[in-house]
Amino acid sequence: MIQSETLELLEWHRLCQHLSTFAATKLGAIASLHLNIPASLAASKQLLAQTKEVYQLETRTNTGLSFEGIQDIGDSLERAELSGILAGDELLAIATTLAGTRNLRRVIDNQEDLPTLADLVADLRTYPELEQEIHRCIDERGQVTDRASLKLGEIRTELRKIRSQITQKLHNILQAKSGAVQEQIITQRGDRYVIPVKAPQKDAIPGIVHDTSTSGATLYVEPNSIVPFGNQLRQTIRREQTEEEAIRRSLTQKVAEVKPDLERLLAIVTTLDLATARARYSFWLGANPPRFINREDNEMITLRQLRHPLLVWQQQHEHGQAVVPVDLLISPHLRVVTITGPNTGGKTVSLKTLALAALMAKVGLFVPAREPVEIPWFEQVLADIGDEQSLQQSLSTFSGHIRRISRILNALDQEEESENISLSPDSPHSPHTPHTPHTPHSSLVLLDEVGAGTDPVEGSALAIALLQYLANHAQLTIATTHFGELKALKYEDERFENASVEFDESTLSPTYRLLWGIPGRSNALTIARRLGLKPEVITQAKTQVGGATDEVNQVIAGLEAQRRRQETKAAEAQSLLQQAERLYKEVSAKSDALQEREKALRADQEVAVQQAIAQAKGEIAQVIRRLQKGTPKAQDAQQATDALNQISQKYQPKVAPKPKVGFMPKVGDRVRLSQFGQTADVLTSPDADGEFSVRFGIMKMTVKLEDIESLDGQKAEPIVKPKPAPAPVTPPEQSAPAIRTSRNTVDLRGKRVADSEIVLDKAISEATGPLWIIHGHGTGKLRQGVHAFLHQHPRVSHHEPAEQADGGSGVTIAHIK
Repeated sequence: MIQSETLELLEWHRLCQHLSTFAATKLGAIASLHLNIPASLAASKQLLAQTKEVYQLETRTNTGLSFEGIQDIGDSLERAELSGILAGDELLAIATTLAGTRNLRRVIDNQEDLPTLADLVADLRTYPELEQEIHRCIDERGQVTDRASLKLGEIRTELRKIRSQITQKLHNILQAKSGAVQEQIITQRGDRYVIPVKAPQKDAIPGIVHDTSTSGATLYVEPNSIVPFGNQLRQTIRREQTEEEAIRRSLTQKVAEVKPDLERLLAIVTTLDLATARARYSFWLGANPPRFINREDNEMITLRQLRHPLLVWQQQHEHGQAVVPVDLLISPHLRVVTITGPNTGGKTVSLKTLALAALMAKVGLFVPAREPVEIPWFEQVLADIGDEQSLQQSLSTFSGHIRRISRILNALDQEEESENISLSPDSPHSPHTPHTPHTPHSSLVLLDEVGAGTDPVEGSALAIALLQYLANHAQLTIATTHFGELKALKYEDERFENASVEFDESTLSPTYRLLWGIPGRSNALTIARRLGLKPEVITQAKTQVGGATDEVNQVIAGLEAQRRRQETKAAEAQSLLQQAERLYKEVSAKSDALQEREKALRADQEVAVQQAIAQAKGEIAQVIRRLQKGTPKAQDAQQATDALNQISQKYQPKVAPKPKVGFMPKVGDRVRLSQFGQTADVLTSPDADGEFSVRFGIMKMTVKLEDIESLDGQKAEPIVKPKPAPAPVTPPEQSAPAIRTSRNTVDLRGKRVADSEIVLDKAISEATGPLWIIHGHGTGKLRQGVHAFLHQHPRVSHHEPAEQADGGSGVTIAHIK
């Protein structure tokens, strides 16, 4: 009972109505309006998988799933089973439903990665032979066709012949008795053919009068000469009807024979339509798929930018106010969250939004929140929201709240009993072992204005006791309150947390934002003063409350201001990060473009060289052929030599001028980065390895002397290291060269210097030979810190940069004593 009552309080039926508008069939719309909430986690995951796959299919293809031709044939199937005879349009609806379902299955089978939907339609039977038989016998208007049976074809041929004879005779009568007829037309009354005769001239055309005009001036007469033909027509029509009925009875029997399969087909189609409605509604909401978490595994409830789906609908379709999202990040150890703040500040909306998010996830809908959406699967969602005041039952607001809360506690007790029954006798929580307060049930409880409506002291005490009980018996409880005593529970029990709705004192209006970790301030006296209440009354009220309240409010105000400053800094940091990412993408794109251009130039040069070689070979071959003609003379040889020298000079590649050397960058100079084709500012002088820092846009980076040049094209002067004097030591014994492996390599990229020293000290203590240390280039701080640590370490004899193939100056080799 409390479950259905909770759904009514949350206006779940309105959400179902919104969902039904996205259904394609009548069956899907009915199923959406009466949406069943699954009783198991597995069922919810199945529904969610269906929604995800339909969502994927809808975004991948232009049309998605089409339900064209599918109709509600449930009543027709029931009548067929009871030996009733289906009408032509009912049989036609069955045929179009079979065809539409077959098209659905074909679309799903043509996709490779829809396992849930493919499994759903795997055993679907659409009976194409029954569909073809119905289309053979029933036309698009629902009428039985001539080709349905040979007998029916013969009967209709006879009918056409009789009608032709009747109309021919009537036309003859109209021409012969034109003075007696009102109009030169042939019409029907019932199934009899008649002509309009003037009342005074009725004896001119003897026959049977079947009707009279309103004025009485016209009689509709069937002439005696065609009465036998009319009787013959009536008998033939009866034979036609009997044959049509026999054909429809035969088709109905065929439908009745496969009724179970057709009912299953309807169920599958309804499931597909419901999944499609969920996917399309989720897409309209801008929602994201939830992931069910287990809070016992230390997973946090994560619902960022969560929006109330009914308010989103109201904003879009009813021009309502903009929806303010809330952030719900609830740690796994929390069991009770108390929300405080002013009235109309959004506390109740926050409760309903969380409850609807939990229910939407259970029924396979996406949740209107930013990714990732992580929420537990709640066994029950139980709520006490709003007043239950009843004059008929003589219930006050407090009494109504208590009765509803009692039903919530009873529902939790029933859940506990069902869990105990499902546990085995050997289980630590078997029926013989009481349920411990550390294993709460998987229920979500929502309480609005807990303890309100009675004496504040007793109401506060009752609210504290109730929340402590729910902390032991429910997985999560969210409660709104005005009682200040409930704010202190957080400091007595780690399972409790405070939250509040923000209030703008400058405008005396709420912002509808939810603040975590900060209790709400009391704004009654502030609002009263701003609204013009006499100052002496405000002062007297403050003396009654005490000075402690002002101090608490000041502390809370300070916390709120600090939170706003942190949010502003976080937003600025996010903006800078986005700017850096954008610049990085631009630099990467330019680098890729330059590399592609270089490849294209090389390819063009290679083609030109090959063409030049081929042309030179051809000219040399001509010289050789001239020498081979006749007896070569010294003059011919000299001419051939001159020709070869000319060819050599013609195709000899030009030597590029050597770049000027002698440029040495200084701090403050602007240099050109050869790799990117961009200019940068020099921040530090080159070190002994020829490396220094530059600023490129908003980024800093470490470069080498060979990677830069001056703005006028000069290359940097290389740094010549002094050769150390050879030490008079005996030559070391020949040993196998050191080989770099994963065991003697340490990767410190991305770590801070302090963290790197801990990792390095452990690696050096375990090393038995050279140690390769990867620190990268970056700003150079990590490399400097690594070198300083190696220099003072007692086990390190010396260190040096790695070979260029092993990373160059981005890798340091430490030699262990």
